Amino acid sequence: MSFSDLPAPAEASAHTPRTAQRLRAGGKPVTSPDQGQAFSGTCTRDRRLQKPAFRSSYGVFPGDRMPPRRTTSDKAGLDEAPPHFHGHRERLRNRFLEVGGQALPDYEMLEFLLFSAIPRRDTKPLAKKLIEKFGSFAEVISATPKRLKDEGGLSDASIATLKIVEAAAQRLLQKRTRGQEALSSGNAVLDYVRAAQAFAAKEQFRILFLDKKNQVIADEVQQQGTVDHTPVYPREVVKRALELSATAIILVHNHPSGDPTPSQADIEMTRQIASVAKPLGIALHDHIIVGRDGHASLKGLKLI
Repeated sequence: MSFSDLPAPAEASAHTPRTAQRLRAGGKPVTSPDQGQAFSGTCTRDRRLQKPAFRSSYGVFPGDRMPPRRTTSDKAGLDEAPPHFHGHRERLRNRFLEVGGQALPDYEMLEFLLFSAIPRRDTKPLAKKLIEKFGSFAEVISATPKRLKDEGGLSDASIATLKIVEAAAQRLLQKRTRGQEALSSGNAVLDYVRAAQAFAAKEQFRILFLDKKNQVIADEVQQQGTVDHTPVYPREVVKRALELSATAIILVHNHPSGDPTPSQADIEMTRQIASVAKPLGIALHDHIIVGRDGHASLKGLKLI
């Protein structure tokens, strides 16, 4: 059979749709996009010159030249060229071991922490960005996980690295206050409460419960409020002191604004707790207010 034996174009409708699709005007064979090659028929065109309408899974036509394979020597060359920041990490690590953390600025301390969480990326630009955003090393590690993710763009691994350092610092300072006379180790107590809540985003009301020797027997956050207010109930404070057989308490709360100056409400609340606690043999030694800008002692200010 030759193409001259095929019916005229007008009669193409008598054929099946698939056959009709393969016919052009004049009865010449066509390439069907869904079939990928020319319709079989008597044709002088050499099929070896035709390329299919599809590419192979490697994205090349049959007969195309493949890119040269990487040789073993090429791979070895890549392995011998570590990222540029690896040398910087080693120098920073050595400097830290030689002179300690006091010689490192805030951004380098933060950069050092992020090494383990981000092993294949230069962490210096990120560390500087976080310091610029939050203000200091202490404020970065004290920020909430939500802020670190939303505003800092950190991954869960990086956030966990920072928060475990914060938890370790608090535990270390807390340990120094246990088993010691709180009034004689006032600096240790102050260091601990500042680390624990000076940079908190919301107000927290904490109580240190003391025994007869003025040693800390319990440390509890009683209330957590908003950015500028924490509800405190004097009778609940005294009730908890009686449950723990405490003979004295130290009150602590933070001002997220950063300014530790006591408000009139702070002074009145402190006096109310003192008046309820005193008849029950519970002394109120102090009320400490902490913030980013420092601390204030109501006892030191002679307000109680």
